[in-house]
Amino acid sequence: MGYFKDIFVGGLSLIEGMGVTVRRLFQPLVTVQYPRQKIPLSSAYRGHIELKVFEESGTHKCIVCLNCEKTCPSGVIRVQGEKQKEKGPKTLTNYVIDFSKCSLCGLCVEICPTSTLVYSKEYELVGETGADCQIDLMARLATQVEKTREEKKTQEIAA
Repeated sequence: MGYFKDIFVGGLSLIEGMGVTVRRLFQPLVTVQYPRQKIPLSSAYRGHIELKVFEESGTHKCIVCLNCEKTCPSGVIRVQGEKQKEKGPKTLTNYVIDFSKCSLCGLCVEICPTSTLVYSKEYELVGETGADCQIDLMARLATQVEKTREEKKTQEIAA
């Protein structure tokens, strides 16, 4: 009796699986042909850390307080700054993060008193070696500012 019961249960299982397959056959596809197609990111997506460009100044507002470097549990942030004037504030000169060891915990973003650090929406940041993962955020900021200026120029020309 157990032999026929096993055959019957196996047949029902097969029919149930085929039913799922047939139902899926008539539903829209969920596969995206990456990199030709990209899905829209959620507003809650937290990518890597980068410096924020403020509209009023056209650059960052980092005061080189070193809170991010001190707070980082992985110890991957290196911040350097220098004083331009004797009594003036420090100016950021170098900001490097080693993303090969970064846990993306976000403590540096939360502790920043000027809200200069933000999460990026970029998800295609890759590197072949460990050196490729050490990213200079000041250099990225410069290219980001230049890109923004070019976009504004093209919008002005189009208008």
